[in-house]
Amino acid sequence: MIYADNAATSRMDNEAFEAMMPFLLEDFGNAAQSYSFSRAGKKAIKQARLTIAECIGALPEEIYFTSGGTESDNWAVKGSTLLSGELRETITSEIEHHAILNTCQTIERLGFPVIYLPVDRLGVVKPSLLRDKISSKTKLVSIMLANNEIGTVQPIQELCSIAHENGCLFHTDAVQAVGHIEIDVKKLKVDMLSASAHKFNGPKGIGFLYIKKGTNLLPYLDGGAQEFGIRAGTENIAFIVAMAVALRNNVKHINHSFIELKKLENILISELSKAKIDFIRNGSSLGLPGNINLSFRDVEGEMLLHRLDLLGICVSTGSACNSKKTQISHVIKAIGVPADYEKGTLRISLGKDNSEHDVLRIANELTRIIDSFKNTVFVDKINK
Repeated sequence: MIYADNAATSRMDNEAFEAMMPFLLEDFGNAAQSYSFSRAGKKAIKQARLTIAECIGALPEEIYFTSGGTESDNWAVKGSTLLSGELRETITSEIEHHAILNTCQTIERLGFPVIYLPVDRLGVVKPSLLRDKISSKTKLVSIMLANNEIGTVQPIQELCSIAHENGCLFHTDAVQAVGHIEIDVKKLKVDMLSASAHKFNGPKGIGFLYIKKGTNLLPYLDGGAQEFGIRAGTENIAFIVAMAVALRNNVKHINHSFIELKKLENILISELSKAKIDFIRNGSSLGLPGNINLSFRDVEGEMLLHRLDLLGICVSTGSACNSKKTQISHVIKAIGVPADYEKGTLRISLGKDNSEHDVLRIANELTRIIDSFKNTVFVDKINK
């Protein structure tokens, strides 16, 4: 099998898996308890918090553990907008993950206004557009650091500066970016940042929300005093430990991985171009390493996905969170992909386990499938 859907989820890091096992079988105590058996868990959580903080340039007390990116996004938006009870607006973009878009729809139903900024052909939010739309009524700006479907990286520093100039909080959904590009929250100057472990070779069901010191949020869960009193629930020590190890390992090799994945991208694009396949690359080639979104002319993306699947190649037609619905992605619509290309969209997201052999095979099989499809269509037209 060739797995090329790493933007949906990634294979767990071996060292991260080994690090979590003792906290499932041996040191399984509840870290909230005061007896000695819980000390190993307490110490492990403290070290994991420190490790994650170091990886993104934060303070340990600014890292709050969650169940993943979706919870982190929900907490950032709802926790900030609902805090004071004032009906102040939120500004986001049209190409956010549904964890943000659906959360914004929820606060809209509660009476909180939301502005959705359009993007350009590459999927970039123009800072000038944010400057035009932001006002004294704005409470929060939430713009993703890197898009999950097309890999576009946003000018977060500039967008964040505009928000702060207007007295607003700034949150970024960095679920696709953390562990894949260098991130320093102090340089970005964001107030909140969301991350999810399974996107950077950690386990599913664990993530974190960076909350800048001094930023006030409503507690996400009421109950015990875990997570500095604002996110109740018994800590998932094993997964927290594994997440920290996975992130540390990814960050350690981040420059090497970036170079290798960009090399694989170029090989794939070059092979398809040499085969004279008619396609558009969506987003920017300067975006996330390994995230390749292609739209093929007059071909169904679903057909390509299933044909590749039969050959043992896993890719996506877009975001996995939308996989139950065969429809044109809101991201593809927002960037204005032409009608004769939009239905033929595939996302190929490479990871550190992929090789040159993998991308050559993907390119060869795509070429063969598309050529065969075009020939069949041509013959059918002649017979009619």
